[in-house]
Amino acid sequence: MSDKVKIGIIICDRYRTCAGGKCLRAIRNKEGAFAQYTDVEIELVGYTTCDGCPGGNVEYTGEEMVKNGAQVIHLATGLLVGYPPCPYIHTFKAFLEKRYGVKVVVGTHPIPKKYLELHTSLGTWEDVEWQPLLAPTMTDEATRDAYN
Repeated sequence: MSDKVKIGIIICDRYRTCAGGKCLRAIRNKEGAFAQYTDVEIELVGYTTCDGCPGGNVEYTGEEMVKNGAQVIHLATGLLVGYPPCPYIHTFKAFLEKRYGVKVVVGTHPIPKKYLELHTSLGTWEDVEWQPLLAPTMTDEATRDAYN
């Protein structure tokens, strides 16, 4: 990667009024899924919602983000921690990677402790398919507490 990586973020439409505070904090602090960029500057080139199920905005927004220079598109942590988690997350990831040749990372900010506890008690993420999706946003307990 170069000295700067340009990213886009797509959030779940359930959180369409989100101001992005946790995602922006995670970018600034290089926490959660942004920990992979420790040696480079991050530039946010797009931030929007999927437009609700089944994600009608994903096609358009992916194109716009790539035109704005996005090298990586992050599917926000809200797609994982909302209940139920996004049923289209695999489809979004596969589509964006295939259609635009862009890397897609599931997750932005660290998963807050309250969501980890809830989904653990519900058994939401027990299936092995969730593990690679959750991995970029799993952090230590102190960081999870800080994002509560």
